[in-house]
Amino acid sequence: MMDFTPLSKPFMAKVYASGQEARRDVERSQKALLARLLRKGEKTAWGRQRGLSASDSYRDFAARIAPASYEEFRPWVERMVRGEADVLWPGVCRRYAQSSGTSGGKSKYIPLPADSLNGCHYAGAAYSLASYLHYYPDSHLFGGKNFILGGSFANEVADLPRGVRVGDLSASLIDRINPLVNLFRIPDKRTALMADWQEKLPRLVRASARADVRSISGVPSWFLTVLKQVLEMTGAGNIHDVWPRLEVFFHGGIAFGPYRRQYARITDPARMRYWENYNASEGFFAVQERPGEPEMGLLMDVEVFYEFLDVDDPGALPVPAWETVAGKVYELIITSSNGLWRYRLGDTVRVCSTDPLTITIAGRTRHYINAFGEEVMVYNTDAALALACAQTGAEVLDYTAAPVYAGDRTRGRHQWLVEFARIPSCGLDEFARILDMELQRQNSDYQAKRAGGIFLDNLEVVPAYTGLFNRWLAATGKLGGQRKVPRLSNDRSLMERLLEINASENTEINLSKSHIQP
Repeated sequence: MMDFTPLSKPFMAKVYASGQEARRDVERSQKALLARLLRKGEKTAWGRQRGLSASDSYRDFAARIAPASYEEFRPWVERMVRGEADVLWPGVCRRYAQSSGTSGGKSKYIPLPADSLNGCHYAGAAYSLASYLHYYPDSHLFGGKNFILGGSFANEVADLPRGVRVGDLSASLIDRINPLVNLFRIPDKRTALMADWQEKLPRLVRASARADVRSISGVPSWFLTVLKQVLEMTGAGNIHDVWPRLEVFFHGGIAFGPYRRQYARITDPARMRYWENYNASEGFFAVQERPGEPEMGLLMDVEVFYEFLDVDDPGALPVPAWETVAGKVYELIITSSNGLWRYRLGDTVRVCSTDPLTITIAGRTRHYINAFGEEVMVYNTDAALALACAQTGAEVLDYTAAPVYAGDRTRGRHQWLVEFARIPSCGLDEFARILDMELQRQNSDYQAKRAGGIFLDNLEVVPAYTGLFNRWLAATGKLGGQRKVPRLSNDRSLMERLLEINASENTEINLSKSHIQP
């Protein structure tokens, strides 16, 4: 195959220069973008109800519109799904990204109008490629194939109107991609959009094992499963033995740190590069600033107006990007061409520098587990646990949960440490199976990762001795009126400490103690 990388470089250089120009004057870029968004927004049903005006300044806009969660947009999005035009954004929207829901529903559906797909998602991806090529001029990225691991249009929306597509963001991106890109991409569209991973995974492995793969793109946890399957099928010990010209992994969606050692074991570190993106169903927000550094540059010209709410100041008001302070952690609020206005994304970011504006992802605004892209929240686990207890007669005093990362020969899973007041009548293994099924019913992203047992194993329940959590709280000085056990953690630091205390108190927990009812 001809190497098209040299031919692409002039275009990519312009993309990079344009992005850098927008980032050099944050206030000018963001004010101009907000004005464009308001010109569109004033023509919508939502905009007319809220009194949006193209002439509004940022201060006018902020005074008129309060920051909002998805639940406030849900009825408007439902109108859009049914085919109504000019609701949150001009025109009829026929594509929606299904993502983990909030307390009002299992899933949320993010509109993907053409302005958002083209001006944000594709534009952000193009800048990521351009940025990578800027720093690595020796690249031969377009001399072979880019292995993109995507999702499908599987969804649980009943009676979708004709022509409306709901599913993973990646499914819409692959489905609408410029046909020229398919020259440099695997797998083919039919395979990429398959919903059944039991059938899809072997096809991915067979197609990629025979290809000249130059880059891989996707979520680290999902891709690790695929790469291990490729190594198993080919008998190779290193992925560069299969793809000798593989040069970069474009990754995002979840933290890469827990997977770094595993990738180092199955690649040639001297030849492998990593390029991080901050992209979500709601938009493509940031790209790694420089090689080998964790900071990401916030993109200023991708149809997203950013606001920042200081998480350490309960009385603070959101500030625009040009008023951020380096070192502070903020909740991110976005206004975008997807029709979400002053939308509370749920992510927190740490501002590393303001000129240029760079960030790292600090976490979520609530306790969560997103080690594998599942975005499990406390309301998911609380509801699933209540249903499992109702089915098994169990009673729970306290619990916490954390991820267990995949090993060389094991898949990842969730591990729950549970203090029972009454143990489940069916036994712990069956209780764990029921709890896992209920959690899948509560969270569509967890359900997707559990499908077929390919990426995640059934969750594990470890019984805690009575009083474990109180002992830990006392040791941290939190026992009493402000008593609060973190329900979910996205790393294992708390879980490992609690397991250590649990093991030191009882090598084998006696479930027949009088204070634990069988």
